[in-house]
Amino acid sequence: MGTHDTNPEMAKKEFQEAAHGKGPHDGVGGTIKFTADRNVAESEDIEDAEQLYLKVQQHTNITMHLITTDDISKIEEQVPKYPLTPVKGIYIEEILTKWKGDYEKLEHNHTYIQWLFPLREQGLNFYAQELTQAEIKEFQGTREAKRRFLVAYTVMLDFFGIKLLDKNGTVARAANWQDRFQHLNESQHNYLRITRILKSLGELGFESFKAPLVKLLLEEALVEETMPNMVHSVLEYFVYTIRNRKERRVLLRFAQLHYQPPEHFIWGLPKKRKPGAKINCTQEKNTARSKPTREAVAKNTASLHTSGDSSTGKTENNRSDKTENENQAKTANPASTDGQVFKTEEKSSKNGKPSVANKPKQANTFKKKPEQGGRVEKQNQK
Repeated sequence: MGTHDTNPEMAKKEFQEAAHGKGPHDGVGGTIKFTADRNVAESEDIEDAEQLYLKVQQHTNITMHLITTDDISKIEEQVPKYPLTPVKGIYIEEILTKWKGDYEKLEHNHTYIQWLFPLREQGLNFYAQELTQAEIKEFQGTREAKRRFLVAYTVMLDFFGIKLLDKNGTVARAANWQDRFQHLNESQHNYLRITRILKSLGELGFESFKAPLVKLLLEEALVEETMPNMVHSVLEYFVYTIRNRKERRVLLRFAQLHYQPPEHFIWGLPKKRKPGAKINCTQEKNTARSKPTREAVAKNTASLHTSGDSSTGKTENNRSDKTENENQAKTANPASTDGQVFKTEEKSSKNGKPSVANKPKQANTFKKKPEQGGRVEKQNQK
């Protein structure tokens, strides 16, 4: 947090980074954001700072001070018009020359990465402005700017345990790779830094540098298993910073070959089914029909010819009576049923499993319609 006096001759800043910047002040901020989210979820819109102030005062014990635009104007009128002396800080040149190898500084400071690797989107550092198209064009035409950018890239690669081999972006393990890979596997907040670095490489004309770095991280995470905690970030974020589709597919195929277990590897979204397209369920239907075993069929056949007072016998007899009644109804129109009966029997014989249910149908047909015996007997002889 920072405090400024209206006296232009004095300015003071205090920084606290307990637990990587998560101190009491972050707890207060988190409570305020949670309160705002809860009110929005309850259909209570918050349109401006005054409404947020009222909601927080109503639902929490946090003491807040509402500073309006008029209050700011009054303070600005009291400040003298001559420029303030800037607060002493550090320059990018110091980071490039003195911070390399100082892993404590690179780890515990969280605002320099936005200066070294700018993007066309706002980051956590409010003072690091978004990159513009005009700046990108000027950067790509300035040799010194590109040289310093590569120096910053090598500083961060060394922090990760990687070294840059040539001007094409080829990378490999550095001499300190064991310690740094172990640290990188445990400090997952650095994965956000890697994502930003990859995006910045593409913005400033070093797109060809992305694939070698992502390939190395894939090998270490999937094949060598030196950084298994990075697998999700590599597949979900790092790979998709690469703009070239063919290069992405090569990396994804490499990941598919080494992913364990292989059946859990998901490549993109499932294919969309065209509207009105029918789903082929033939295999499922055949599987469902083939579930009864021979023993079950034999047991059901035997139960049809047995009688008794047991509940099972009654059930099977009822089923037999129901089948017989259905056959009687079908035989009322023999011109439409005879062909169906013999057609079903023919299909069953082709499958190698004669249908037991068809046999009583034939017997009932012969018994109930003796006047059509000539036709039936002819089929029976065949």
